[in-house]
Amino acid sequence: MVKESLECEFIMKPFNSCADKEKNYASFRFIKTVPVWRHRGNNPALGWSKRASWMGAPLGTTTVAALVYVLVALSAAAAAGPVAGGGEQPLSKIGIHRTTIAIQPGASVDVSPLLLGLEGQDQEWVTLRYSNPKPFSDDWIGVFSPANFNDSICTSENQWVEPPLLCTAPIKFQYANYTSIDYAKTGKGSLRLQIINQRSDFSFALFSGGLSNPKLIAHSNRVTFVNPKAPVYPRLAQGKSWNEMTVTWTSGYSTKEATPFVEWGIQGQIQLLSPAGTLTFSRNSMCGPPARTVGWRDPGFIHTSFLKELWPNLKYTYRIGHRLSNGPIVWGRQYSFQAPPYPGEDSLQRVVVFGDMGKAEFDGSNEYNDFERGSINTTNQLVKDLKNIDMVMHIGDICYANGYLSQWDQFTAQVEPIASTVPYMVASGNHERDWPGSGSFYGNLDSGGECGVPAQNMFYVPAENREQFWYATDYGMFRFCVANTELDWRPGTEQYKFIEHCFSSVDRQKQPWLIFLAHRVLGYSSATFYGEEGTTEEPMGRESLQLLWQKHRVDIAMYGHVHGYERTCPVYENVCVAEGSDRYSGAFTATTHVVVGGGGASLAAYTAASARWSHARDLDYGFAKLTAFNHTTLLLEYIRSRDGGVRDSFTVSRDYRDVLACGVDNCGSTTMAS
Repeated sequence: MVKESLECEFIMKPFNSCADKEKNYASFRFIKTVPVWRHRGNNPALGWSKRASWMGAPLGTTTVAALVYVLVALSAAAAAGPVAGGGEQPLSKIGIHRTTIAIQPGASVDVSPLLLGLEGQDQEWVTLRYSNPKPFSDDWIGVFSPANFNDSICTSENQWVEPPLLCTAPIKFQYANYTSIDYAKTGKGSLRLQIINQRSDFSFALFSGGLSNPKLIAHSNRVTFVNPKAPVYPRLAQGKSWNEMTVTWTSGYSTKEATPFVEWGIQGQIQLLSPAGTLTFSRNSMCGPPARTVGWRDPGFIHTSFLKELWPNLKYTYRIGHRLSNGPIVWGRQYSFQAPPYPGEDSLQRVVVFGDMGKAEFDGSNEYNDFERGSINTTNQLVKDLKNIDMVMHIGDICYANGYLSQWDQFTAQVEPIASTVPYMVASGNHERDWPGSGSFYGNLDSGGECGVPAQNMFYVPAENREQFWYATDYGMFRFCVANTELDWRPGTEQYKFIEHCFSSVDRQKQPWLIFLAHRVLGYSSATFYGEEGTTEEPMGRESLQLLWQKHRVDIAMYGHVHGYERTCPVYENVCVAEGSDRYSGAFTATTHVVVGGGGASLAAYTAASARWSHARDLDYGFAKLTAFNHTTLLLEYIRSRDGGVRDSFTVSRDYRDVLACGVDNCGSTTMAS
C-alpha cells in the first residue's frame, strides 16, 4: 500500500507520537510529505521505527526531490570511492542520507569520562558500554561531533533537494562486536575509542541496519574537552627563504575573540613573539558533495606565523598561543625544531619522501577493506626515526578525506609528533584537488568536492599562489622542485615555466642534488592501471618534461599515486642510458625515476612483465629517505613501514665537473672560436 508520510523527525530523545513534538519544539519539526511504501505502527512499546503516516496524494515533486538527493548522495559516495590502488573512503560507505529513527526501548550507550583534557591533553581515550535487546552482527557505533547531529543543522544543497534526516556523517565508526565477540548473542558490548580535540563536543550513537541502511536506536550523553577551542596540532613548513620557518595550527578562536601568536627563540635564550595570520573557509567554498553536504564540518580557524632570520642549525623552542580579548593567554604545549642549514652547507642532511599515506585510527575504527592500514606503520616508523630526519615531503594524497572534512583534523593529530618537530611539506594530489568544472587538469570526483581548499589552508607551502600549489624549496645541498600534477604542466603553461625556472636557477656547485617531486607519475611506472590504458605514465607526462629533466641533469624524479615502490635505471626516452645499479658514479647520464606511493593507502598492482627500465619493485608500504653526506655523495634508501628494514638503495657519487659534463641532450651549442 502506498502511503504518504507526514514526517516527524527525532532529534535527541524519543517520543511516542508526532503529537509529542508540541511539548518540545526543539526536538521535532514537521517537514514535507514523502511517500513511503509500507505502514509502520506507532506502538509506544516498539518506539518510532520510522514515521507517523496518513493516506495521501500521488507521487509528486517531493518524490523527485528525494530521488535527486539520493543521486547527489550516490555521486558523493562515488567521489570518495575507488582510488588508484583500490579501496574506498571508509565514511563514504555509511548511507547517512538513508538514516531512520528506530529508538529501541532498553537500548543504551554510556560513555566515560564525560570531560576530557583535564591536564591539557588534546587526545584522550573514552570507554563506551552499550546494550541492545535486539542485536545484529552489523550493528555499529558512530561518533558525532558536534554532539547535536540532528536535522536542525541541515541545509539543502538546492531547492530541489531536501535535507536528510541526519545531515552529517560521523567522524569515525566501529562495529559493535569489534571487541565484544558475543555481542550478537548477548546484546552487550564495550569499546575504547580515541578522541581528539576538534573544537566541539561529541556524542556516540548505536545503529542497527548496517552501514548502508542505518537505524538510530540509542545515543549517549555529551562528551567535551575542557577547552574545545584550544590551539592544537602545529605543523612546521619551510618559508620562502632558507632561514624562515612557518608554524601553522588550528584553534576555535576567531580574531575577534583572541590574538594568535607564537612565542619562540633559540633554546635557553630570550624568547620572541611573532603574530600569526588567520584563515578559515566555509561550506560555500566547497565544490560539491560530500564536502558541501554530509561531509561538511566547520574547520575552525587556521593560523600561520612566520619565524624569520633563523640562525643555521641552532635548536629553537616555540609555543603557540592566543591572547584573549579580556587579557589571559591560552597556551599550547612547548615544541622544538632545528633551523635549516645554510644553502650549500656541507653537512649531513636527511629528507624523507612518500605519497598517499592517508590517515588511520589507533583505536582500529573507520576500517573498511583495510584501506589505509599502512598509514599507522609509516607514521610510527617516522616518529621512531625522527632524530635522523630533517624534513618530510608528503607528495600528494595527504589524508584521503575525500570530502569528509573531519578527517583533516584527524590527520593533523596523527602526524603532529612529526610535523611539530621537522618541516612537513606537502604537494597536491588528485584526492585533494580534482573536481569537475573546478579548473583541475583532470575532471574526476576524487576530492569529494574539496577542490583543493582544505589542503591549501591546512598546510602552508612556499608557493607564490597557494591555489597553484607548485613551489621550490631549498634545504642545504638539496633543491626540490615540487610540481602540481592536478594542474596543466605541458609546454607553454605557467607551471611548465615554473618547472624550467626551478631547474635552471639552482647553483649546482652549492646545491648539487636536484630533485623533482610530483604526485602523479609523469615518468615511468609498471602499475597495472597504467598498463590497462596501454601506457606507463600519465598522458603527456614525460613527453612534456623529459627534455627538461635531461637538459638540467635532474638527479631523481619522485612520484606517488601508485601505491607501492618502483625504481628505474637512469632512463631517457624509454631507454636505459645506464644499467640499473645500487651505485652510480661519474658524469650524469639520465634521471632515475622513483615511485614512492606506498605511504599507507591500499596497495596497487604491477604488470606481470617487467619493462627494461624497471630495476626494482616492492608491493608493500614504505617511504624513501634521501641522505646527502656531502657535495659528492647522495644515498636513497627505500624503507618498509612495517619493520623499518631497507629493501632497496642506491648511491650517487658525483663531482661538480661530473654535473657539468656533457651527455645526451644536455649541452648547449659550442664554438670553434678562440
